[in-house]
Amino acid sequence: MTVSAFAPAAVAAPAWAKSVQRRIAFTDVFVVAMTMVLAHGVRFGWDPFVPLMGPAGPAYWWVTVAIAGLWILQLGWKRTRDIRILGSGPDEYQRVLSAGLRTLAIVAVVGFFGGWPISRGYLLFALPLGTLLLFGYRRVWRAWLHEQRKVGHLRQPVIIAGPRCTVEQMVRRLSGDYDHAYQVVGVCLSGSDSGDALAADLPRVPVLGSVGGAAAAAQSVHADYIVLAGSEEVSLSDARHLEWAVEDTGIGLIVAPTVADVAAPRVLVSQVAGLPLMHVEPPRFTGPSRVLKGAADKVGSAAILTVLALPMLAIALAVKLSSPGPVLYRQERVGLGHEPFEMLKFRSMYLDADARRAEALARDDGNGVLAKRHDDPRITPVGRFLRRYSLDELPQLINVLKGDMSLVGPRPPLASETELWDADVFRRQLVRPGITGLWQVSGRSDLSWEESVRLDLHYTHNWTLGLDAVILLRTVWAVIAGKGAY
Repeated sequence: MTVSAFAPAAVAAPAWAKSVQRRIAFTDVFVVAMTMVLAHGVRFGWDPFVPLMGPAGPAYWWVTVAIAGLWILQLGWKRTRDIRILGSGPDEYQRVLSAGLRTLAIVAVVGFFGGWPISRGYLLFALPLGTLLLFGYRRVWRAWLHEQRKVGHLRQPVIIAGPRCTVEQMVRRLSGDYDHAYQVVGVCLSGSDSGDALAADLPRVPVLGSVGGAAAAAQSVHADYIVLAGSEEVSLSDARHLEWAVEDTGIGLIVAPTVADVAAPRVLVSQVAGLPLMHVEPPRFTGPSRVLKGAADKVGSAAILTVLALPMLAIALAVKLSSPGPVLYRQERVGLGHEPFEMLKFRSMYLDADARRAEALARDDGNGVLAKRHDDPRITPVGRFLRRYSLDELPQLINVLKGDMSLVGPRPPLASETELWDADVFRRQLVRPGITGLWQVSGRSDLSWEESVRLDLHYTHNWTLGLDAVILLRTVWAVIAGKGAY
């Protein structure tokens, strides 16, 4: 028998994966090419033969082509089209950003050591603009992927193996989220529960047997992956044998740790005595990174206020003329460390809104904690428009300048809402509340209370500058779409 007979089969890519990756790759090439041509034209005019180093030097268009080619290669080397991250979480955007930064760094180093006087304005125009355009196109692709997954397309069948409680929680999360490609087609339960059906409130997912038979069960339903959830009834030897059982079947094995909502930057995997150990760094709520975030908030809010000064003046005039009352609405909210602060908004309701609150919210379209109503009669016509596109929240930039809020963070709660919280939810207030956040770019008022809390806590414990940048870019899309805002 040859050595190749012992080589494990690679996890088979789904049939649709290569088609999607090719189309996104074509988009990447188009965006990079158009960006570099535009940068060349803006900086040097539309003559392609502008010399790089004097009349006898090579034409600058060679540099344009070389940078475009390097950028496209970097997008491939950084695996920005990996099917496991497409449409899921911030990792895709972070890899696209990293590809752009690596391209800039390589060109800068080569230009320095090669003595090439490459225009800095040319580079600083092309690479940031191209990265932003790539973000925009990737967001369009992501929206398309989510729509396809909602109707059952572009999914990878998986089975989940583990104890009943953990399995049910994972089925609930995976079934209610279309940001990923996994479709649960069966479960394998540990212990004596392996013959019982899952909870009635869950999708109808068949129980395929015990954890020990997960490999055979996955083959029977043509699953691409087995997700092994934490189980006290699966020994190290059993887990190893499960890995061996699937290695020549083309079925992948995913191990889900019992620690949830921990982002990759806080995780380090090391091997000790043959055991892959996952080290989880504690979240940091103070230190240099938080100082940097505070500085970025103030600089960013000041810049946005400068750009939007005239539009905000027009909004203030529209609010004043549409109904009697002040332009700004001031409301006490709970901030960092549960300290109250006065949050500013453009007034979007009539003056008697607070007196009519009980009457208007007799029918609640919210989620049990956040009281909302789609057709709230207290909202003015101008206010309805402002709310749909989140324009009523622009004065909160002043709160950011004052240090009460951040550009990105958990939603600032009312004091009355905090009375309904449990101990876990109070951890949201370990960071400053934000004008936008994961809750805003993931559905806003359409989210359940549990999902809103989960997103806010995830941000609280896993904040990074990169995540903030991704959320701010996604906010632009969420505001334009106006989904979940009322």
